[in-house]
Amino acid sequence: MRIPKNKARAFSTTILCLLAVGGAVSFAQRAATKTSGGRPEIKVSLSGSVERANQSIPAAEAGQVNPGEVVTWAINSQNEGSAPAHHYQVVGQIPRGTILLPDSTQAEAKAAVTYSIDGGKTFSSQPTIEQSQADGSIKRISAPVSMYTQIRYEWSDPLAAGGRLTASYQVRVK
Repeated sequence: MRIPKNKARAFSTTILCLLAVGGAVSFAQRAATKTSGGRPEIKVSLSGSVERANQSIPAAEAGQVNPGEVVTWAINSQNEGSAPAHHYQVVGQIPRGTILLPDSTQAEAKAAVTYSIDGGKTFSSQPTIEQSQADGSIKRISAPVSMYTQIRYEWSDPLAAGGRLTASYQVRVK
């Protein structure tokens, strides 16, 4: 399929966002731990919406996303198993061609929020990078949000059997 140059960025952003669903699901299921008397079974879904003309349009209906538009991603988790999921966490992708909007992260039940700048290898509440100084020394500074690649939500309280959690974040299309 041939994609016009001006639509290529939006198309690849859409594809990358769709790929995020698989990553969030597999990570959440690995994070759920077994307990005696049953086991957790986590169902995770990712939904998105695009802010356009002062309206929130579901991502499936929005078509092409354009530079400057804001996409809200919601990660919905439900424990359909018979035991709580301890140390439960989910990871959302920040697709290429987008930038996380600072202070847009939200989560139910007091989740700890951390970010990755290295493709999910490490997470920190405030990622840092090294910056060379004029005198040749190296100084650690806060990484710009444009470097963020993933966002992780981690709950200290177990996700009870039958329980639901929602976490969300927003990105702006570059």
